[in-house]
Amino acid sequence: MDIKRDIYTRLLSWKNDTNKRPVLLRGARQIGKTYVISSFGNTEFSSFITLNFERNPEYKEIFSSFVPSEIIERISLFTGKWVVPGNTLLFFDEIQECPNAIAAMRYFFEEMPNLHIIGAGSLLEFMLQSANFKMPVGRIQYLFMQPLSFGEFLDALGEENLRIYLLDFENLAKIPVSIHQKLNELVRKYFLLGGMPAVVKEYAKTGNVLKCFALQRSVIDTYTDDFAKYSGISKHIYLQKLMESVPRIIGQKLVYSNIDQTVKSRELKEAFELLEKAGVLHAVSRTNGNLPLIANAKEDYFKPIFLDIGLLHAMVGIHTDTATTADFSAVFKGAVSEQFVGQELLAYQLPVTKPRIFYWVRDERNSTAEIDYLIQIKSEILPIEVKSGATGRLKSLNMFLDSYKIAQGYKVSLAPFQSEPPIISLPFYALESFIKRLQTDF
Repeated sequence: MDIKRDIYTRLLSWKNDTNKRPVLLRGARQIGKTYVISSFGNTEFSSFITLNFERNPEYKEIFSSFVPSEIIERISLFTGKWVVPGNTLLFFDEIQECPNAIAAMRYFFEEMPNLHIIGAGSLLEFMLQSANFKMPVGRIQYLFMQPLSFGEFLDALGEENLRIYLLDFENLAKIPVSIHQKLNELVRKYFLLGGMPAVVKEYAKTGNVLKCFALQRSVIDTYTDDFAKYSGISKHIYLQKLMESVPRIIGQKLVYSNIDQTVKSRELKEAFELLEKAGVLHAVSRTNGNLPLIANAKEDYFKPIFLDIGLLHAMVGIHTDTATTADFSAVFKGAVSEQFVGQELLAYQLPVTKPRIFYWVRDERNSTAEIDYLIQIKSEILPIEVKSGATGRLKSLNMFLDSYKIAQGYKVSLAPFQSEPPIISLPFYALESFIKRLQTDF
């Protein structure tokens, strides 16, 4: 079965753009980058040519020069296929293995602007950060990809009409109780399975959750095996410690000494940065309530979230808890709910820039408060509180609204949609509708 990805629409727009630049598709491994590019190339172009530099290292010889006409000629000799600008999509897979292919993109942009080129790779981020690599700035367009969002998950399970209904924000207030309950059960299912394409595809095909859980472990093992590729930069033990520890502290400030007091913080910090580059971890940076959020972020103060909520379940062994607990939003002290919201907020940001999310803390004597997430859409700050289990009070959210003179706050929980200004209550399944409406309105 085919799994539809939202980024496909963005690629279609790029294909038809007369001012297009070659694309580098960035994101963690096994989230479906190669799959979506192959589907796009085979469907939308009369000719699709893939050069996989890991599988066929001899392809690196093609880029012994940066003259586009010479490169095209060599591609034809190696592959037996002729490249026709406008009709051919060239896909450079595992492009991090051939830095010259990235560098050559600028010359294609300048001399063959009608040729469609996309590059991707599982460890591309490390190449882009390399001190001896010079990125052709301004000649390449980045697109950032995430695991399947909850909306894409609905599509994969054959619930396309339900997703379309949810995308109309006005429909949220009139969802029948039975549909609300169905959607919450689908959220529970997403908590368990997550958004890794191989896992979702297996479930859609067979419905066998045990096979899905085994696939999750296989994906985790693949990431662990990748540590050998980082070993020239950081030792395996630090990467392994973080990989095992971070899923257990979702929603908490990361303090390296709490991971292992026998290891220098510098070593663990370097390891975290590597795992973040690889897309395995994301940092939710602490910031104040002023614009722009990124300029006011304290980069050394952050909460981590994991790549994928399903993999998080596999790492900490809580599949049974989420599957059997009536109020599954409270599982793992609510950390899984916070992971879900963070993952959704990353997924629905525009893919042309690396997504960022933030949180806010007031840490004064006798007056502490925390907002789980702050996001910025254009000139608006949106404070979001995740409420797991019993709804409870919204003291921190109200304090933030008063302190920064912000008109609207948002609570995310299992409860139905409700608007009681200044707080809008959003069910978990409404986050896509909420974000995309704001992206349109502001």
